[in-house]
Amino acid sequence: MSRLKTPLLSHLIGCRRISKTMQSLKTGFAQNISESLALLFLTVALSGCMVGPDYHRPALDMPKSFHFEQKEALRTADTLWWKEFKDPVLNSLINEALADNMSVKAAAANVEQAAGILTQTRAPLFPQITYDGQAAKARESASQLGPLSAFIPNPASSFDLIGGASWEIDLWGRLRRLTEAARADLLASEQAKRGVILSLVASVASSYLQLRGLDEQLEIATSTLSTYAKSVKLFELQYAHGQVSMMTVEQARSQYETVAAEIPQLESQIVQTENALCVLLGKNPGPVKRGQPLSRISIPAIPQGLPSELLERRPDLAQAEQNLIAANAQIGAAKALYFPAISLTAALGVQSSQLSDLFEGPARVWNYAGSFTGPIFTAGLISGQVEQAKALREAALQEYKNAIISAFSDVENSLIARTKLYEQLQAQQRLVVALKNYDRLAWMQYNGGYTSYLTVLTAEEQLFPAELTCAQVRASELVAFVNIYKAMGGGWVNRAERLTSTPSKR
Repeated sequence: MSRLKTPLLSHLIGCRRISKTMQSLKTGFAQNISESLALLFLTVALSGCMVGPDYHRPALDMPKSFHFEQKEALRTADTLWWKEFKDPVLNSLINEALADNMSVKAAAANVEQAAGILTQTRAPLFPQITYDGQAAKARESASQLGPLSAFIPNPASSFDLIGGASWEIDLWGRLRRLTEAARADLLASEQAKRGVILSLVASVASSYLQLRGLDEQLEIATSTLSTYAKSVKLFELQYAHGQVSMMTVEQARSQYETVAAEIPQLESQIVQTENALCVLLGKNPGPVKRGQPLSRISIPAIPQGLPSELLERRPDLAQAEQNLIAANAQIGAAKALYFPAISLTAALGVQSSQLSDLFEGPARVWNYAGSFTGPIFTAGLISGQVEQAKALREAALQEYKNAIISAFSDVENSLIARTKLYEQLQAQQRLVVALKNYDRLAWMQYNGGYTSYLTVLTAEEQLFPAELTCAQVRASELVAFVNIYKAMGGGWVNRAERLTSTPSKR
């Protein structure tokens, strides 16, 4: 009893409008129409009070700027950044993925489901109007009716048509808190869909760039294999004429087979990457169209942003906050169970034993009533729900904070990765140039008879993997730009969302 009385009294004290209205209606309000209107006014007055905490964004410890912020960053977070690669095929692949990807369609369906739940949850805030009709004919046992059987129609007919209305008065805000939670769940599902879109676009772009990187590696390997094949044939011919030893032939052949063994691995990776892209595109595995070669793909601008902007730009952070809002509202919904639930019901209709008399004045029936019910002793049932709601809110709060920290880490990692990959690419390109010079000079010395073929072999054994690594780093640097846009989020997600197709309704 004390668990019910304490929150009830404290809440009534906090709602001055309620107490004033109740004092004006002390004499009774169910005697006539004017008092019924007063009851309605009381309901409206009480509807402004809700138990439970209102949501306020928690205080967050956020850095003022990113540690690895780029000086050349531009305000590009709201643009369709993948178009800056200037590859029409990439643009078309992303458009296709946004229209046909299964995960996006599933996320859109989840949004529709959450919208339906919101509509269902807020429906009790409004009067519920129903109807009921019945027509029946029955014969009673004459032996049970006794002497009255001669005066009572048997069999007897009955007809009735009743319209009813009911309304749960949300005095303590339970329904409004549940609606608040359902609305937050809907917004969270919308943010989840935007998160799927963000990951989808980034995955398509990254996979395509990696595919072009593998294509370039395969071209390097194929070209190198062709060059080594010519060397093997040349040395075999020279060996046949006694100009070189068999060791030189086998050294050349070992180079050839080393590259030949690399090609199947690259071809396998290319097919696997194509299949992964097809899944993102929402179609069966198969070849993927190519556009610009890796060396001709343009480098996009680096997006500009502040840590505080991530809270609004990143879908996962917005989703985590909406989950926190929903959990916060559930506390109020749980606390409202301490208070009585008040309902109004009414019915109006006609009832007659003859169908022809059903709509005559005497057949009219009506009633209205009010009821309330509340807890006295629940053995901790309500308090357990309140504690559960508080614990869920605390968990949602910690998840929200952790998501923010992870978002900061994502941005910092993507920024530093791009910077260091650029530096690595510059060094790798210089290494390739040096090794090509080394290989050229080694051949000159070998052809001039100043060194053995081992010198050439050493130079070429270093050049081939260096060229492969250079292509890998070039692709990784372009992917790093994709990761920056993914980590920072932005209005481009909204623009990409407009390119998605709506789920089919059956």
